[in-house]
Amino acid sequence: MNLNKKPIRVLLVDDHQTMLWGLGKLIEGENPRMEVVGTASNCEEARDKAGTLMPDVILLDLDLEGRSSLDYLPAMLANGVSRALILTAERQQAILDQAVQHGARGVLHKIASAEQVLKAIEKVHQGELWIENEMLSRVLGKFMSPATKSAPDPEMARIAQLTLKERKIIDTIVRESGASNKVIAQRLFISEHTLRNHLTSIYQKLDLSNRLELYVYAVKHALDSARQEPRPGDKRRDAREPSVA
Repeated sequence: MNLNKKPIRVLLVDDHQTMLWGLGKLIEGENPRMEVVGTASNCEEARDKAGTLMPDVILLDLDLEGRSSLDYLPAMLANGVSRALILTAERQQAILDQAVQHGARGVLHKIASAEQVLKAIEKVHQGELWIENEMLSRVLGKFMSPATKSAPDPEMARIAQLTLKERKIIDTIVRESGASNKVIAQRLFISEHTLRNHLTSIYQKLDLSNRLELYVYAVKHALDSARQEPRPGDKRRDAREPSVA
């Protein structure tokens, strides 16, 4: 056992105190592998604690005091560290799909076993998705449905705004799709803070919200280096040239 390995830091968000208590007992029972760093029972509290506590995983209910937490999910993930795992009784496919589109990395129903909850937390923390194949196909299909050929492609103007640094970052994200921001930054020899700044710029230029959307967008528009065509005026980069700063 690696005693130096840091525990997975979990923020629990649910408006039922019994559920919070039960999940807390479950996760604390996994210490030192996992630990609860905080709890929240409403959207605003969850947003604020995500920003201050910087948890690795946010275990989140969709319905908080009669309000949807989806509108607050991007803000909870804005720290660039946290990953969201939805634990919900919701059964409507459209709402669950929206959760993924808003940045959730996994979806669990509240009937899931304790073992499934713990495994999902671990996998999401590792950068993997905990999403049923059927749901993932629907979400990806939404972004990758072919556009009408006769219509002008507004995405070309968006893509043209990307700098060479930003395109290098996108290429790395596609190749390292399951990696955390920390690993991506290490691959690029930049800090996580610099990476987050670049990602913010990329999201704004491409009208995207998170890395899942960016990955799908990059694959759809062939922005990974294996398939993309050089833009006019671009110089070929030697494989030994230093990565973006």
